[in-house]
This record gives sequence, C-alpha cells and structure tokens, in this order.
Amino acid sequence: MDGPVKAMETRTLHGGCHCGAVRFAVEVALPPALQRCNCSMCSRTDYIHLIVPASRFRLLQGEESLSEYRFNTGTARHLFCKVCGIKSFYVPRSNPDGYSVNARCLEDFDWQALPVESFDGQHWETHADRLAHLSREG
Repeated sequence: MDGPVKAMETRTLHGGCHCGAVRFAVEVALPPALQRCNCSMCSRTDYIHLIVPASRFRLLQGEESLSEYRFNTGTARHLFCKVCGIKSFYVPRSNPDGYSVNARCLEDFDWQALPVESFDGQHWETHADRLAHLSREG
C-alpha cells in the first residue's frame, strides 16, 4: 500500500510587462515545467512558457493596457501591453483553459536554473497533447 499523498509544493510568483502597466500573480507547482517553442510567434520572441490552470493566474492590474492579437485558428489570445509591447502572458492554443506566463517576465525567479523542454510548435497538431495536462487542476 502506498503512503499518504504528499501535498504539491507551490509558490506564488509575481511578474509583469517591461513598463509595469501590466502586473500579475501566478501560483506554480515546484519545480515548474518550462517549455521553449519553435513556432513562428514564440521563436521570434524567445518566449519561455510556464503553463498553469486559469484558476492559478490573477491579473493584478493593467487590463485596460492589454491589446489582443489572434491569428490562424483564432484560439490563442496573445495579449500585449499597449505601452511597452511586451507579452508577459497569454491564453495558448494548446491550453485554452489556462495561461502561459513568460518565465522571463517573472520577478525573483531564476528560470535559467531549471531545465527547459523543447516543444515542436511548428508541428503543433502532432505534439499538442504533450502540453494539455499543464492547465488541468491537480
């Protein structure tokens, strides 16, 4: 028989855009899973994904400073600060029930000390199921 189930260790992290108009908090499981995607959007910005369920993300300020961009299927909601242009988080096509936070936009978080998994977003349809679990509660 297995022992008692350990509670998942979590930490609340804060982040935002470059100018500070957009601020958010996100509760992450430790250690968090990070991904680097090679799709046309992510590779151009070197976005480092940290995907969480929607319930673990809170926009603290700046809703009025966000601009939205959608392309292709229109599922992903790319959200940018209207002032500085930074995409610090968005609703990804792979996880429309969650948020992807750009680990580069988090404060007091050394994402470079963690492994970053490569994700083949150029062939998204073939690989999307590898990310689906990241936005589920559990």
